[in-house]
Amino acid sequence: MSENSYVPPKVWTWDANNGGKFANINRPISGATSEKDLPKGRHDLQLYSLATPNGVKVTMLLEELLEKGICEADYDAYLVNIMEGEQFTSGFVGANPNSKIPALVDHSTPNPTRVFESGSILLYLADKFDAFLSKDPLQRVETMNWLFWQMGSAPMLGGGFGHFYAYAPEKFEYPINRYAMEVKRQLDVLDKQLEKHEFISGSDYTIADMAIWPWYGVLAQGKLYEAGEFLQVQEYKHLQRWTQAIDARPAVQRAKMVNRSWGELSEQLRERHEASDFEHKTQDKIATE
Repeated sequence: MSENSYVPPKVWTWDANNGGKFANINRPISGATSEKDLPKGRHDLQLYSLATPNGVKVTMLLEELLEKGICEADYDAYLVNIMEGEQFTSGFVGANPNSKIPALVDHSTPNPTRVFESGSILLYLADKFDAFLSKDPLQRVETMNWLFWQMGSAPMLGGGFGHFYAYAPEKFEYPINRYAMEVKRQLDVLDKQLEKHEFISGSDYTIADMAIWPWYGVLAQGKLYEAGEFLQVQEYKHLQRWTQAIDARPAVQRAKMVNRSWGELSEQLRERHEASDFEHKTQDKIATE
């Protein structure tokens, strides 16, 4: 079938066998498909997530809060296996009716507060702990500008470029080229901003950096969709400088491990309940070397 031969029908119908890596979990309806409560640990903050870029955003902030000595930000993190449909359990749908990771439940409030959508979680935690988001009105707006830039731009990178370049059952020139052009435009936007500023929204490290790095920093490292060479990410020198600086932060190194279930075993921490969980992983790595 050529790329130009498809004619959309008058009325769309769902084909459950439409192919692609995520065909088994994609569907045109919402809601729970099974009954299962969410687990709960001892901390007020309960995170249900996976170490995809959207999940890493939240663990970056939580680990950075703990790095600052904010003990109230301690948390339990439970892995949600989206390939097995765990995002469609009744417990998870109760935390996030959109059935997407991450979801956070704060039990420190009179009634547990559910927070979903990664940008909303970042804003909620930054306000709750008065950290990584300036109280100065102008600086706060600039950080929010870039936070919402990420929320609007990343679907073009993930659902657009990432899908057609890495996951679609067939490769077609038009969608790959269309989204590659847009992703390179976004990389150029970031590179020009970082030419003028140490961090995304200015001189301070904020939730804007934490929102953007798991997508665009990892892309700049060539680790997202293995598309670094294709997109010539090394040409964005200011983005590269920022990417390396963020990656070197101890909290970020920890955050990348949380709810990770692939790659080297030493880089996986499927559940996180205490700071000592990371120490045990380090000891395990040394023991196997």
